[in-house]
Amino acid sequence: CSLQAGLAVLLKAERLFHSSYHSQAVHIRPICRVISHWFAQLPCDGFTVAACLFIVQDASCLAVSWELRQTLTVVFDFFSSSQGKKDWSLFKMFSRTLTDTCPLASQSKVYVDISPKNKEKELLEVSPPPTSVHEAVVQGDKKTYAVYDLLSPSLFNTSRSLNVQLKWKRPQDSSEMPIPTLHAQRYVGGYGLQTGEICTLIYNTHPYRAFPVILLETVPWYLRLYVHTLTIITKGKENKPS
Repeated sequence: CSLQAGLAVLLKAERLFHSSYHSQAVHIRPICRVISHWFAQLPCDGFTVAACLFIVQDASCLAVSWELRQTLTVVFDFFSSSQGKKDWSLFKMFSRTLTDTCPLASQSKVYVDISPKNKEKELLEVSPPPTSVHEAVVQGDKKTYAVYDLLSPSLFNTSRSLNVQLKWKRPQDSSEMPIPTLHAQRYVGGYGLQTGEICTLIYNTHPYRAFPVILLETVPWYLRLYVHTLTIITKGKENKPS
């Protein structure tokens, strides 16, 4: 569908590349193909014919398929550019709205995080009303998502335009910004090739739960890394990664 229909309609380069952060990734992996076997039985009297279809996993993995997964991560900073307002919409971020779903897509959904920061119900509202609400546990915290199913015929209005919006019913204090359970900081220290260093600090603010972490470092072009100098320190003690 390219940019004609579906979620890709929002991918306007002018807006994406002027955001605070964007990252594109392509993941390719081999998976064992599912093999189908037909079994037919013909009795001697010739009056009945039975046929069965068996779908089994190729245990020896002789037949391999390739899975392609593409992801795009974009971060917009409207809190600082909109004079401290947290309200946002698809049109405000991408200068476009969703017009239709891609006919080739078997699933096309938009998730909006509407989880409250505390036990009290937050004073926020999303429009138009979502088609469903999904709850999940992410990093030990219960999350609530408003789900917009683009395959639902009733989702699009007469103008064939879907502009998901989130509004706060009262002004929010900038000091109340929630801290993620897992967050990181990175800085470059020292100077030159001998004393220059990259320091990455990873924080886990969960009171009791540990999480597996995969760290992907993007090294600036002007730095040269020496892998033998890598050190990992956890709670003041040196730790070796798995």
